[in-house]
Amino acid sequence: MNTVRKVARRELAVFFATPAAFIFFGAFLAATLFIFFWVETFFSRNIADVRPMFEWMPLLLIFLASAITMRVWSEEHRAGTLEPLLTAPVGLPTLVVGKFMACLSLVAIGLALTLPLPVTVSFLGQLDWGPVFGGYLASLVLAGAYIAIGLFVSGQFNSQIVSLIVSTLVCSVLYMLGSDTLTGFFGNQGGELLKLLGAGSRFDAITRGVIDVRDLVYSLSLIGMFLSLNVYSLERGRWAGNQTNPVHRRWGVLTGLLVVNFLLVNFWLAPIGVLRADLTAGRIYSISPATTSYLTRLREPLLIRGYFSAQTHPLLAPLVPQLRDLLREYEVAGKGRVKVEFVDPQEKPELEQEAGEKYGIRPVPFQTASRYQTAVTNSYFDLLIKYGDEFQTLGFQDLIEVKSEGDTRLEVELRNPEHDITRAIKKVLYSYQGGGDLFAGIGNPVTFHGYVSAESKLPKPLVELKQNLQEVLDELKKQGGDKFAVAFADPEADGGALAAKLTREFGMQPMVAGLLSSNTFWFYMTLESGGQQIQVALPSTLDKTALENAIRASLKRFSKGMLKTVALYTPPNNPSMAQFGMPSQGNTFQMLTRFAEQEHRVLPVDLNNGQVDPEADILVVVAPERLQPKQLFAIDQFLMQGGTLVLATSPFDVNLQGRLSAEERDNGLKDWLAGYGINLTHSLVLDPQNAAFPVPVERQVGGYSVRETHLINYPYFVDIRDDGMNRANGLIAGIDQLSMTWASPIVINAEKNTGRQVVRLLESSKESWLSDSIDIQPDFNRYGEAGFAQGKAEGRQLLGVMVEGEFDSWFKGKTSPLIEEARNQAEKEKKEQEAATKNNTGNKAVDPAKKPEVIGRVIEHSPDSARIILLSSNTFLADTSLELASGAGGARYLNPLQLVANCIDWSLEDRDLLSIRGRGHFARTLMPMSKEMRMTWEYLNYGLAACGLLVVWGLRRLVRVRVRRHELALIGGRNEQ
Repeated sequence: MNTVRKVARRELAVFFATPAAFIFFGAFLAATLFIFFWVETFFSRNIADVRPMFEWMPLLLIFLASAITMRVWSEEHRAGTLEPLLTAPVGLPTLVVGKFMACLSLVAIGLALTLPLPVTVSFLGQLDWGPVFGGYLASLVLAGAYIAIGLFVSGQFNSQIVSLIVSTLVCSVLYMLGSDTLTGFFGNQGGELLKLLGAGSRFDAITRGVIDVRDLVYSLSLIGMFLSLNVYSLERGRWAGNQTNPVHRRWGVLTGLLVVNFLLVNFWLAPIGVLRADLTAGRIYSISPATTSYLTRLREPLLIRGYFSAQTHPLLAPLVPQLRDLLREYEVAGKGRVKVEFVDPQEKPELEQEAGEKYGIRPVPFQTASRYQTAVTNSYFDLLIKYGDEFQTLGFQDLIEVKSEGDTRLEVELRNPEHDITRAIKKVLYSYQGGGDLFAGIGNPVTFHGYVSAESKLPKPLVELKQNLQEVLDELKKQGGDKFAVAFADPEADGGALAAKLTREFGMQPMVAGLLSSNTFWFYMTLESGGQQIQVALPSTLDKTALENAIRASLKRFSKGMLKTVALYTPPNNPSMAQFGMPSQGNTFQMLTRFAEQEHRVLPVDLNNGQVDPEADILVVVAPERLQPKQLFAIDQFLMQGGTLVLATSPFDVNLQGRLSAEERDNGLKDWLAGYGINLTHSLVLDPQNAAFPVPVERQVGGYSVRETHLINYPYFVDIRDDGMNRANGLIAGIDQLSMTWASPIVINAEKNTGRQVVRLLESSKESWLSDSIDIQPDFNRYGEAGFAQGKAEGRQLLGVMVEGEFDSWFKGKTSPLIEEARNQAEKEKKEQEAATKNNTGNKAVDPAKKPEVIGRVIEHSPDSARIILLSSNTFLADTSLELASGAGGARYLNPLQLVANCIDWSLEDRDLLSIRGRGHFARTLMPMSKEMRMTWEYLNYGLAACGLLVVWGLRRLVRVRVRRHELALIGGRNEQ
């Protein structure tokens, strides 16, 4: 090794003896920076990563490595120093390795000079350093392969130019073998074989942040092969003109064996896909403990089948091997419970027929272009997840994420493959278990408590309901065994001690039946398990089926293996009047519904019957408008039962038709929220840290008005980053950025929330300010490029909050709105009947016995598990807002939907997927910046590159001075002797 270091130092000294070294480094840095900022348009791409640099690195390294190695042996040939070097008392392997290490050190210096780029990106966004480390490691080992090739080629020619050209050609061919341009002519299997041989495709795998032993061995094998060939070619130079002897043959056999072994080790490792390390921050290409936990719950075989056509869109083809490797990990982690298959349906007609008829999987037409024509390719890119008789399918739109830059440039990646696949597994698992044993997923025993008055006090419908209740409970006891117990008690017995306790702890109050009845009674039901107690809602239809459904739905809330039900309220939307050419009015929330349906059963509700469906596990209310007393009562009583309310609302809504304008919105919840110390301020938040928004702008040209659309930084789109998110409880897990559109500040009254837990979830930046103006259209003529007057900073504004604890009902001490409505309806019918009798119209009175019984109960107090999660925007979940944000960013913007999904899972304590939900390639966006700030960062990198070159020059000069001093010291010592 000492000799290797001496040889390497000699080569480095020769390389830095001329300005060529700095010319090479300068050209390499200039090309890297130009590609990063100009070709790949880093700032407009708006992603906090350095993949654009590494995507071009294999090509840049070809020229850098060829330029460095072209003179190593060729110059020795030309200068006539090769013969003395070969006859020196130094082994040829030592010489070759020394020169190789010198060249590799030069490439390492060049790569080190690019480090300011990732450091800069880390200041502009949340950079994932795992792929960066993988990228530099991949660059170094690939450069080693290129250098080994360059050294071998340089040893064959005495012309540096010829060596440069041949090395470049050989490395380029090696790179092109696995490129999409070449693999597109072959099917999946042929393309994957070429990718195994191509240097570029192997490089891409590591730059994704996945270090696969097979990829490292591939590059190391190339290094070993060409260094061996380099040694052998130099050794043959020693024999020039001599007769062949056994020593020569042994050299040839030994070199051949080395080359063959370097090749064979790659074929041996090819089928082994588990020797890999995922360096990404969220282990996006590997299965997590959350996935493993779902796989351990499997009791039946789980089938994952990939339907992939041999010919597909060239942007989708590179994703197939990634899915294949990931699914193999599922198979290994499943320990025999997971079966993974990959098929081409177009080659197996019986499977194609089954896929279409049974699972609804059909080919998708993709437009492709070849050298000679444009064609349409019908191909499959689907996954089937099947468990028992339950199945889920994932198409290419469910699996990929597209980043568009202009009209022609597209970047396609797997969106979040582990989450998408595990989510489907979770849904089929829960659906299958939901149709089977109800108690399979319940850990602790459950006790049913019936607080029911004596039958003599109950109305006739409830007497019958009590009998039905007993039958339902007997059936559940048979199913649950030791996991289910029943206890009944009369709250009014023993002087009403139990009644007082129920009122004090649970807010239960005596019920009344009928419209004018003064007789009170008790009929409450609760389920208790593991210290948690929830109330079973009395069904609106007092029959056995509804009662059984209500109890079963409540039981599912104790299970971690059942599909949960989300009650979703969205404002009614006026139907489209297409025949008049009029679009639908108001915001729609179809994307929210579809997103929630991916993991849960979504139950649309309007709350008009004064009750949340008993099957609901959580209530999500989005953009409510003028809620009626019965609707408010339904929300209030759901909270009093210990439920969680996720609420997205503010005092303003926005009309996107024509000129932008805010409209005051009466949600009907203002006083109700204020009663709990939660106040929505009648203003909007503006923030200099904001997201882009395409705004319609009118420009005057003489007397003519031109309507244009400008993409501007819009202060009403508050861009919330990590410093404005509370990650302490995990509710914001996986979300790096969130845009709150037209949001209002929340003010919490600390006195009214004494004893409750208040968690500030989302806040604007410190520089944000408030405005109560409903004119939200930018005025560029008056305020310049900003479009709005800069207000005085008022500090961080609370835009998302969670309040958990005990709540008193808004209707405490009041008559139930259901009774009020029934009384009003009865009075109205009575007047109509009296008028009919007076006019002798012959109308018959309605038999009171045939009217449905109205039970008036008000739960006046909630348990401490009740929870309100308030997000102060009517619009940030709307389809229009999400589409605008997606269009401005060039990729699907799902962060608001992921926030709501987090709220649902976190509240239902089904939190396994929280850690992996928000991981996506395009989720790490840059911080909002002005054009001037972007230019500053760009030119700073140019300056840092120049400084890096000066540092290398200074170190080189320092080393030369030290060497010179050392030589002078040696000369002086000899003279003295």
